[in-house]
Amino acid sequence: MEAIAELLARAGVDGRRPRAVLAALGEGRWWTLADLVRETATARRTVEALLRETDLERSGDRFRLRAPLPGLTGATGREGAPADPVAHLLADHAPLVARMDELIVRAPRGRHTLDHVSATAETVVRRALLLEARFWLDGARLLCVGDHDLTSLAAAALHPGLEVTVVDVDERILGYIAERADLLGLPVRTRWADLRLGLPASARSWADLAITDPPYTPEGVGLFVARAAEGLRDREQGRILLAYGASERTPALALKVQQALSQLNLLSEAIYPDFNRYLGAEAIGSAADLYVLRPTTKTWPALSRQAARADGLNAAIYTQGPQAVESAASAEPVTAPGGSPEVLVGDWPKEVLPRTPRARLSTWLAKPYASDPGEVAIAVPAGLEAALPRLLLATRARRVQVTLAAPPASLPAEPLSSVYELTAEGRTVHAVRLPLPETDEARILRRILDNAHGKVANTWREALIGVRGDLTKKQARAVVSAVAPWADDVTVLELPAGRLGQLGEAVARSLSAPVAAG
Repeated sequence: MEAIAELLARAGVDGRRPRAVLAALGEGRWWTLADLVRETATARRTVEALLRETDLERSGDRFRLRAPLPGLTGATGREGAPADPVAHLLADHAPLVARMDELIVRAPRGRHTLDHVSATAETVVRRALLLEARFWLDGARLLCVGDHDLTSLAAAALHPGLEVTVVDVDERILGYIAERADLLGLPVRTRWADLRLGLPASARSWADLAITDPPYTPEGVGLFVARAAEGLRDREQGRILLAYGASERTPALALKVQQALSQLNLLSEAIYPDFNRYLGAEAIGSAADLYVLRPTTKTWPALSRQAARADGLNAAIYTQGPQAVESAASAEPVTAPGGSPEVLVGDWPKEVLPRTPRARLSTWLAKPYASDPGEVAIAVPAGLEAALPRLLLATRARRVQVTLAAPPASLPAEPLSSVYELTAEGRTVHAVRLPLPETDEARILRRILDNAHGKVANTWREALIGVRGDLTKKQARAVVSAVAPWADDVTVLELPAGRLGQLGEAVARSLSAPVAAG
């Protein structure tokens, strides 16, 4: 007990966390380390230090006290923790919690290189409940900036009048959310984006509220929150909800994150401690605070500065993998491209073809290039490989040479193979543009893909009118909406891979789809 008393004394006024651990142990139930960390929102190292000083009975990975510890009553328990503003509402939504639990279990496994850790089903439902309790949601729009947690599905299920858009870099998550939303009849749109390269056009100035659970580096939090702000259409009343957690042992890291938020000139209206709970992230107690942030008039000028810091090789935002902050300085240098490119896209060394025009990766994806180059060279840094299909579709060049950080494991398939013949040579991918196809279906698909910066529905409509010849613009648009309702207000470059894969079949159906009377 002396060692425990010393640990508690060392904790000082923050001693409720270790006392909550001891109180939980005193309940006599069996625990796993992960469950005890999550239940008490206490860093794993703190929990382990306490466990080393207690007499435990073990069964596999579970444990409990052999005998009660004296003095673990009253104020030593967890009843003194800050109140959860919506905990009292959760019991009335048990069916939604059960549904979300099933959806989370079936969802694609998290990727450590993207700092994925799943929130619990109770957490995502409580997020939705807080939105409802704090804001007026009738006719409102919610932008989920990254959504491995599936908050989009919980929010849309709880609030029938809420429109939701999900922006994410993980194709698997986007495909899963789109599939589940379609099956459940939920108004959830999905958009592909690597936030280091910008927010999708259809998500900019779109939302009234935004929510994000970003990588917990200062760079990651700053970037994701900045993109969330770019997504707000209501610059006066819009809000951003941020999930961010740090161990009680690392206050300096939390300070750096708050400094990143301060650089965006955001007002912290509220911070709910330990609101979010996770199936993992034990280093931070499997918990994160929930911030409610409000932009100010000084926020908007700060966004462009944040975007400039995120572009290109400086876009290290994760804690693990090739785009971890610690890995940014070890990138292999880019060598001169072959051929005679008319444009260099990406972060090429200054000494490489110094007189050749250059474009940022983000600019390349955001808008068509001013001229119509026949040959292009693109440099893609480690961690941005998922952007390869979009970078190729963003140009109509006859030849494109892409230099990657490492040899590709595979080359992109449909629908990119409808546009380019692709070959790989070491770290370099060569793309040679194919001639126009001959069938009506293939020509419409190719026209859509060739106009990758334009809205899919608009290009499709005009191409369909040219082929069928019996449709007005209104009728053609109705046909497109009927066969592909997800094609409205989106560009090819924003469509997730799953939707891109459905384009060919949807185009085929549009050629014979009936026209509504009137």
